[in-house]
Amino acid sequence: QVQLGESGGGFVQAGGSLRLSCVASASSFTINVIAWYRQAPGKQRELVATITSEGNTNYADSVKGRFTISRNNAKNTVYLQMNSLKPEDTAVYYCNALVTDSRHLTYSYWGQGTQVTVSS
Repeated sequence: QVQLGESGGGFVQAGGSLRLSCVASASSFTINVIAWYRQAPGKQRELVATITSEGNTNYADSVKGRFTISRNNAKNTVYLQMNSLKPEDTAVYYCNALVTDSRHLTYSYWGQGTQVTVSS
């Protein structure tokens, strides 16, 4: 079973910073990619950033230069450092993991989400 737990959301003024954490528990699975998504009210869920098991990262254009995704393998934790926050960053942020099992089948798991609110 795979479990993801997000934390670190909150309320911040524009220009401020927050750091989100995603702790992954994945017994009998290999975690390949962990991603952060976000969903604002009335909008579709969108990809924010990804990090592979090798540490390769990718970002949405809207957050490049402001957000940094990183991972601590010893703690099974992925972080999303968010700087220079804007009101349009307001959303529920979700952690997603792509994992494979011993049969090399791939599965996708989601965390419960954490709210980020940026005031102008």
